[in-house]
Amino acid sequence: MLFHSIPHWRYAWLVTASLIAGVMNAMAGGGSFLSFPAMLGVGVLPVQANATNTVALWPGQLTSVAALRSDLRRDLLPVVVVASITGGITGAVVLLHTRQITFLHMVPWLLLIASLLFGLSGPVSRWLKNRSATPHVERKIAIVPVFLALLPICFYIGYFGAGAGFLVMTVLALFGVEEMHALNSMKVLAACLSNLCAVLTFILSGAVVWRYCLVSMVFAGAGGYVGAQYARRMNANVLRAIVVVTGCIIAAYFFWKNGSLG
Repeated sequence: MLFHSIPHWRYAWLVTASLIAGVMNAMAGGGSFLSFPAMLGVGVLPVQANATNTVALWPGQLTSVAALRSDLRRDLLPVVVVASITGGITGAVVLLHTRQITFLHMVPWLLLIASLLFGLSGPVSRWLKNRSATPHVERKIAIVPVFLALLPICFYIGYFGAGAGFLVMTVLALFGVEEMHALNSMKVLAACLSNLCAVLTFILSGAVVWRYCLVSMVFAGAGGYVGAQYARRMNANVLRAIVVVTGCIIAAYFFWKNGSLG
């Protein structure tokens, strides 16, 4: 493969993918659809590629939590935090114990599922906004059922993560959270905390390829800054469609690649 024989092309490919991934994450999400395959493209093993990509993209999530902290529902913080920590660590540990070839064969399915989740996020988001617009009375939330519903989502975030954010919003809405800003802030907190636990697990286990991680982190951050300047000017439906199409194309590529490998 050309990228393997010419080292500087590895970094050029990773830089470009990370930059675009940062822009995508700032505008609509789905940057992992590019940055994760880029890690594979420069020769990182599948499990380590996912771990490295998670670490590289996490700082951008932290800034989002800081910006939305005033919208957090204080009564839900304990259950969201515990579910995020438990699910994030468990998902990361299971990933690290997944065989490389097994995870490689799971990659196209994970990408396809994440793409479909992004596609569903549009109508679900519209439903949540319409629901939030109607007068409502804040209700007491059943903590144990919410925890049990959030746990598998946070596990998925720790294991792979792409496209899971709106599932957190949907679960909280179904259990009675009706204010859109609260839903969005709790979604960002759950994703950030689950990924933080995964990040720490990956770092402590030595699964991060730092020379690629730091390159991706810097340029994804730069892309995120650029994307944030234009996010409000772009049509959300168009952005979501671009993310879904990109994810499906990359999933199709990995289905073909896995098929060719037998």
